[in-house]
Amino acid sequence: MRCVEAYQAVSDNLNRIVKGQRNAIRKLLAAFFSGGHVLLEDVPGTGKTTLGKALARSVNARFQRVQFTPDLMPSDVLGVSIFDKQSQSFHFREGPIFCNILLADEINRTAPRTQSALLEAMAEEQVSIDGVRRPLDHLFFVIATQNPIELHGTYPLPESQLDRFCMRVPLGYVSVQDEVAVLDDQQDHHPLQDLQPCIDLPDVLAARQDILQVRTGVELKRYLVELVHATRNAEEVCYGASPRASLALHLVSRALAAFDGLDYVTPDHVQEAAPPVLTHRLILQPDAGFSTLRAEDVIARTLERVPVPT
Repeated sequence: MRCVEAYQAVSDNLNRIVKGQRNAIRKLLAAFFSGGHVLLEDVPGTGKTTLGKALARSVNARFQRVQFTPDLMPSDVLGVSIFDKQSQSFHFREGPIFCNILLADEINRTAPRTQSALLEAMAEEQVSIDGVRRPLDHLFFVIATQNPIELHGTYPLPESQLDRFCMRVPLGYVSVQDEVAVLDDQQDHHPLQDLQPCIDLPDVLAARQDILQVRTGVELKRYLVELVHATRNAEEVCYGASPRASLALHLVSRALAAFDGLDYVTPDHVQEAAPPVLTHRLILQPDAGFSTLRAEDVIARTLERVPVPT
């Protein structure tokens, strides 16, 4: 099973469970198949956790869910060494981070000390515990959720951790028709209970290899980098997107092209990927809040200003 088939199979699975979120699902899978991590951000009840669990059930892989709370410790995520009296030695007990797909639910409800436990894992696919570096599985994907409107008892994610997320994907409310379909689907039981895996780990790795074969022309690479550079020079922005954003934008654009059955990236793919890849990486000027300016507005203006290669 190659990239297009794997994407379509998982996408069909997710769209059966989470109604009216085709665009969000496409972006989520672009990060998943390209090797990035995703932050799902929206108000409660929009299906963030359900979407994460549906993705995990669609892939025949090891899945762990961690409910982040203020009293959660780093060892609760990474693992801990336990002393064995019989052998008079320490034995390491793996934490939930040793999996393929990790659902970090309400990640902003835990303290910075525990949030930082994910930094090394997300960037280097390894964790350092008791001075020992322990590798994670080659397929390691973090899908985190957070509620952006309720600030009581939360700890905002530091910029260094936000930058580790390849994309931030908002869900939003669905249409009346889609919400009625949700009621119908859950009349007797939740359809998530019936969801079966549709791809295996080798299928995901094969899809990633297909994505790496997608070509990007020289002019389009320059266009992509100019978009990122433009965020650093915007008047409303204090700090723009980092070079890591350029790498993420390039990789996600290639994934979207592969989903469309193409072996080359088009400007449309770059423009589709730009908002979810770049918005969470911008730090706006302090006075931008008084004008209700959002990072999404800055990216939209940037896409209008930077000339598109022909």
